[in-house]
Amino acid sequence: MNTLKITVFFIFFSHINTLFSQNNNIIPTPIEQRINNGYLHIKNNPEIITDYKFNSAATLFKDAIKKLELGADNKRKNVIKFSLNKKLGIEEYILSISSDQITVEASTEAGAIFGFQSLNQLMNLNLKNGVIKLQNQIIKDSPRFKYRGMHLDVGRHMYPVEFIKKYIDGLAMLKFNNFHWHLTEDQGWRVEIEKYPELNNIGSFRDSTLTGHYTDKPWQFDKTRYGGFYTKKEINEVVRYASDRGINVIPEIEMPGHSQAAVSSYPELGCTGEQVGVAPLWGVFKEIYCSKNETFDFLEDIIDEVIELFPGKYIHIGGDEAPKTNWKACGNCQNVIEREELKDEHELQSYFITRMEKYINLKGKQIIGWDEILEGGLAPNATVMSWRGVSGGIEAAKMNHEVIMTPNATCYLDHYQAKDINNEPLAIGGYTPIEEIFNYEPIPSELDKSLHKYVIGAQGNVWTEYMKTSKQVEYMVFPRIFALSEVVWSKNKPSFEVFEKKVIDFYPILNDMDINYSKHLERLEE
Repeated sequence: MNTLKITVFFIFFSHINTLFSQNNNIIPTPIEQRINNGYLHIKNNPEIITDYKFNSAATLFKDAIKKLELGADNKRKNVIKFSLNKKLGIEEYILSISSDQITVEASTEAGAIFGFQSLNQLMNLNLKNGVIKLQNQIIKDSPRFKYRGMHLDVGRHMYPVEFIKKYIDGLAMLKFNNFHWHLTEDQGWRVEIEKYPELNNIGSFRDSTLTGHYTDKPWQFDKTRYGGFYTKKEINEVVRYASDRGINVIPEIEMPGHSQAAVSSYPELGCTGEQVGVAPLWGVFKEIYCSKNETFDFLEDIIDEVIELFPGKYIHIGGDEAPKTNWKACGNCQNVIEREELKDEHELQSYFITRMEKYINLKGKQIIGWDEILEGGLAPNATVMSWRGVSGGIEAAKMNHEVIMTPNATCYLDHYQAKDINNEPLAIGGYTPIEEIFNYEPIPSELDKSLHKYVIGAQGNVWTEYMKTSKQVEYMVFPRIFALSEVVWSKNKPSFEVFEKKVIDFYPILNDMDINYSKHLERLEE
């Protein structure tokens, strides 16, 4: 076995004395956690022995130890081992803590990283006065679902790269494996595209932004230019950072709707050819991509540059909330309907999505789309993200398509999490307390058991119309993300009462991470 030894200033030593009470509460809850007699005290100076495949996990451990600023003790050296175990599943791990050694076993880098995350939680939960005392134990664990996602909309409001990394740290801690990065919108284009510079010169900036809530009439605007975009260098940095933590980044390039920022940059992409501005308002807009060859050429060029930035399996192409008003009056669109013998504009959208899917498939990628891509016929290889309830997911599963469940009533973290909204940050509406997310079951009860395999996981969505700052994002996400992590990972989910106590135990960790979390743990009404 190829191994790498990394020596840093660290020591493990065992001791029976109880310096402080033990906290072995990991989130999400492992399948099996067997507590044994004895303890491991961690101070300074380990020897890290790792299979070469697990260098990222070893590096994460080394960095975690540095951050903890443990006291010095050079009595004797002990070891943490990251060991290859080919018998384990893709994301499975075994974490063993004995009186003189820690071992993380895995068959993949992902498994080793998730094992590290459990260990890191234990270290942070049991840190006191520069000393970590861990109870001897064995943890055997693997996820319930292969897809465990969190989304972030940067089209309405965008955030610094350092915050994006911090957000990814939160996802990694809770063993999410997909970060869905919503990069284009009516209100702003956020990814650098070299072939079409006006997307960044024009489409990335709006002249004004709505103040107050959308329902407040008359609308008021701040009349302040707002925007920006992530450079290719910055995106590469984020993708690498996520990959080192076992997270795949999925870019979303919206089409055919939610495209006003792109149409404002290149008016010929729309049906009318008229100049429109980047939207200063939230909502759904009729300015969408025209279904003509010039549009497809443009989008294929976009996809070419996006694929170079994102090495993962998926490209999310949106497909939601695309009003057909302009298509009905557009000669180009009507000609396509006639030429392709399509029934109506809904089938035209299916043609649009299917054509783009074919191109993306040729590039070795697969598409994800919101459940509206079912309308008019589903593209052959598409994965459906069901947001308008669960019916879209059920329909797609019955067609033998993979499904990611993200119903807005349960999985949208832009909803209020407290009943007393007067003392809460402005939100889009709704009420989704943490207990509702905790109780969520991604596999619909009405779905035949033979089709359960098509539900590959679930995702939390963070739409940012009313989240001007990263601190607001944090407040809306934490701690509700803890509940979702239990839903998508744990095969041994505890009672809500037990979970609630675990969340409170994690408050000091969130403090150390400088996360602005909510302390609302509101129960659902009986």
